[in-house]
Amino acid sequence: MEQQRKAALITGSAKGLGKMTALTLADTGCDIILNYVHSAEQALELKCEIEAKGVQCIAIQADISRMDDVKRLVYTMESELRAPDIVINNAGPFIRERKRFASYSEEEIMYLLNGNLTGVILLDHLVLPSMRERGWGRIIHYGFGHAAEARAWPHRAVYAASKVGLVSFTKTLAVEEAPYGITVNMICPGDIRGEDKERTIAEVAGRDDTESPRGRPGSGEDIARVIQFLCEDKSDFITGNMMDVSGGLDPIRPIIAKQL
Repeated sequence: MEQQRKAALITGSAKGLGKMTALTLADTGCDIILNYVHSAEQALELKCEIEAKGVQCIAIQADISRMDDVKRLVYTMESELRAPDIVINNAGPFIRERKRFASYSEEEIMYLLNGNLTGVILLDHLVLPSMRERGWGRIIHYGFGHAAEARAWPHRAVYAASKVGLVSFTKTLAVEEAPYGITVNMICPGDIRGEDKERTIAEVAGRDDTESPRGRPGSGEDIARVIQFLCEDKSDFITGNMMDVSGGLDPIRPIIAKQL
């Protein structure tokens, strides 16, 4: 009997790093659950592109910062496809404007905390029972460079706090779920910008980046290929890790130095 394909949910996957991850996992034969908030047109275009690879794909609108949306996301994908074997928590709100914590509104604080921590925890909680039942699962969280060190990050107080909280949760969940064949890891991307999030390594290899110790910009493929590796069957001995994929860039220390 033919083995059923694995199903992968990638939150925030209509574009950017999530899109590259969805395409990469589809190439390995995974059925794909796309998730978007406002980018319906891009999500439907990507759905068609993924289905052309010979796998199933559905696209579900849901805001991970809203708890009711998270529950609806899980219910819908289980109804329209099935419970996921792989969950890539790519979605996470980020306020580009640099400002001190005292200048944040209450709404901004809760939006960042819910989107980057609480919503992720709830989503994991909802998908764990089916993963345990199958005895196999892969959960990936997103952090930022050097998140595991829990250093100060001026002008990013709430975002940094939520991701550092997610570091501890990642390590704890990895230990608790290891006996069930479920691995939990965190990917910490470097400063991958704009259209580079959807580019391959070959497409950025010829460009110089003076801010990166590696000397070139990062690409979406840099992140997606690590996620693909972590999702393989034989990667079951890798869990509870925070993996910087940054070309050696430290996004925080130069900022702190300027404050001194």
